[in-house]
Amino acid sequence: MKAVRVHDLTGDLSGVELVDIPDPVRTEGEVLVRVRAASLNYPDLLMTQGKYQFKPELPFTSGLEMAGEVIAAEPDSGFVPGDRVMGGAKTGAFAESIALPPSALRHIPEGLDFPQAAAMGAAYQTAYVALVELGKLEAGQTILVHGASGGVGLAACDLAKALGAKVIAASHSAGKLDRLAAASGAEAVISNQGRFREDVSALTNGRLCDLVFDPVGGDVFDESTRCVTFGGKLLVVGFVAGRIPEIAVNIPLIKGFSIVGVRAGEYSRRFPERGARIAQELDDLASSGRITPHIDRILPMSKWREAFEAMQSGEVFGKIVLEP
Repeated sequence: MKAVRVHDLTGDLSGVELVDIPDPVRTEGEVLVRVRAASLNYPDLLMTQGKYQFKPELPFTSGLEMAGEVIAAEPDSGFVPGDRVMGGAKTGAFAESIALPPSALRHIPEGLDFPQAAAMGAAYQTAYVALVELGKLEAGQTILVHGASGGVGLAACDLAKALGAKVIAASHSAGKLDRLAAASGAEAVISNQGRFREDVSALTNGRLCDLVFDPVGGDVFDESTRCVTFGGKLLVVGFVAGRIPEIAVNIPLIKGFSIVGVRAGEYSRRFPERGARIAQELDDLASSGRITPHIDRILPMSKWREAFEAMQSGEVFGKIVLEP
């Protein structure tokens, strides 16, 4: 079968290629799935460079998440051939088929096609763990979402709106602001280049934000410490900007806010019952039409390089999906 394989860790994708590898062999207890769509996530890019916290042994097949049809499964797995499923693992999704344990899969909610299902999992799980599980989001609260034009950022905007929050969507790209205003459903859209605290203050009548969702880091984090209301939370999701920021602990002490680290995948692994509940609640929201993944483009897997380079250059608006 065809698969996107990483055989060397480099900064320019020269260690990645589309190759033929043997079809996966389903071991006892696993579910064999024909991949119909797989979505690109930022950790997929980082793993090609050896910069992600999880460092798989080389060579490996890239791809965190996918959607497809069950080919074969154990009778007691909860799945039968032909079932439409979504899920994944830390690697392996960018291939024509994949074998996974039943716990790594779930049925696709009604109303979602394969690309939407592939684009939903990691982004919305991250948003839910950050905003609801750790941020304790309540209806009526004001949320500042950075990186709002990315897959995770748009998921956070979409979920927060569905749960009754007021959303301020922020992006560093001036060219994306108009598009973001239409796609995010946010009450307001701002640029997060430079000093944006005054914009946030003006939009909230000086109250600032209950939650700040930050997958960017760097200067955005530094300025965000000035945007959290007393008793609020600054949710650290990632460091797309490249610089891991530091903070003097007297700042959150004096300003009365919390800094919370978000590792959504690890959260669900450590608390599997909560992870299952989160998945079910997201599926219910999706099947009722209250949340819908935003897809930037759908590409054949042969154009994997275009997908990775678009993410590397920050040209993605939502999620990129690859189809075998």
